[in-house]
Amino acid sequence: MANGLTYGINFPFRDSYDGKFLDLSESNQEEIRTDLIHLLLTRKGTRYYLPDFGTRLYEYIFEPMDGPTFSEIESEIRDSVKEYIPGITITNISVTAASDAEEDMGTYVNGNDERVFRVPGIGTKEHTAKIKIDYLLNDDAFSSSDFVIINL
Repeated sequence: MANGLTYGINFPFRDSYDGKFLDLSESNQEEIRTDLIHLLLTRKGTRYYLPDFGTRLYEYIFEPMDGPTFSEIESEIRDSVKEYIPGITITNISVTAASDAEEDMGTYVNGNDERVFRVPGIGTKEHTAKIKIDYLLNDDAFSSSDFVIINL
């Protein structure tokens, strides 16, 4: 931990290894990644006093996995991030249909310690889209890039 400074609770929730109840983010980059995942996986209308917080990604689960659906998903992500996380710049969003040969990667990839939150059998489902979001974190003096992968 950097001088005992923490930024917030990591998402998805995990037990802490150093005596706290939940794992806390220790860097600004980790907190931004957590905030992005939290925003994307929250359904619009579920937060009290912030009914527009979140995305409508869950509405696309049984939609046909084609170009118009992919562009709607991309637009939904860009609009939500622009509204609620203005400190990052999305450089690329790729939405593709998941194939049977892909590994069962789901919801969260942490590049620091290589933990992966897995959803078993998700790559074999018929209506599954793989969304990869590349973003740039604009800090005061430095900028760093990262990515998030979500299976929908």
